[in-house]
Amino acid sequence: MTNSLPIAIYYEQPNWFKPLFVELDRRGTPYVKLFAPDHFYSPEDHPEEKYSLVFNRMSPSAWNRDHGDQIFYTLGYLEHLESRGVKVINGFKAFSSELSKAGQLTLMDSLGIAYPKARVIHRPAQAEAASEGLRWPIVVKPNIGGSGAGVKRFDGMSQLRAAIAAEPGSPDALQFGLDSTALVQEFIPAQDAHIVRVEVLNGKFLYAIKVHITGETFDLCPADICRTTTGVDLNRAACAIDAPKSGITVEGYTPPAEAIADVETIMRHSGIDIGGVEYITDSRDGQRYYYDTNALSNFVADGPNVIGFDPFAKLVDWLEAEAGVSALSAQ
Repeated sequence: MTNSLPIAIYYEQPNWFKPLFVELDRRGTPYVKLFAPDHFYSPEDHPEEKYSLVFNRMSPSAWNRDHGDQIFYTLGYLEHLESRGVKVINGFKAFSSELSKAGQLTLMDSLGIAYPKARVIHRPAQAEAASEGLRWPIVVKPNIGGSGAGVKRFDGMSQLRAAIAAEPGSPDALQFGLDSTALVQEFIPAQDAHIVRVEVLNGKFLYAIKVHITGETFDLCPADICRTTTGVDLNRAACAIDAPKSGITVEGYTPPAEAIADVETIMRHSGIDIGGVEYITDSRDGQRYYYDTNALSNFVADGPNVIGFDPFAKLVDWLEAEAGVSALSAQ
């Protein structure tokens, strides 16, 4: 049976999802945009009468774009939707898991999946004691992150002490983010100077990419990397932000079967339907470490040239099937 209600796309960062909207428009798939900065709702609302499903595209890095007020608001909205029986893609559990890097590591520990050793703190003064027993270099990162926001690397104790003593709010100070919580974590030197991001759709492996890094940035947003390893600029229309990350390149990659299995396990226990997990291989001992779980997946720019297909087409195929809606072009 075809559902006559539209799909709702709830989102905050407009650039990242242009390819999704283009694909929906191309097919004539019925959908509505719910732009988080302008959104409000009433507990008396009946969203189950308006939407076939709601696709949550809220980003935890919204606080880095002056939209931090929407993050905890979104948790309430997702809870409201689910209480009304609305099907939500990446709902309350998934978004909650993305909002706590500490929780992500606790989950990996319970699953027996390797991750960089870390301590969880809530005051800058705790960082020095928390670093005891960790291998240097270390990083201090906000518990609620997104796109590498607020991550700082330290090569020695003197650097860390200077950051602890820095005036709060200054560029040199530690950043704890919205929940005043941070991780003090081992920095893993990347084997062959790359990390791997594995994407899942419907909880199953979709594709993976190698991101070749410079060590100068922690912002590895795949939609913003617009050059291949051969030096070819990707389709500019596919790049979410019209500026390539300096020195960072990307290529398609097939991970080992055990890595795919680990990622699918992490996503299943996190309640994430669509998203990505990043891992890094330690150049010192060859150990694979999983360090970031993302419920927000904005996909690699110019998928056909990087991974051989358009992931947005597969995403919309799945959304239509989950929602029970038909594209006008198929009618």
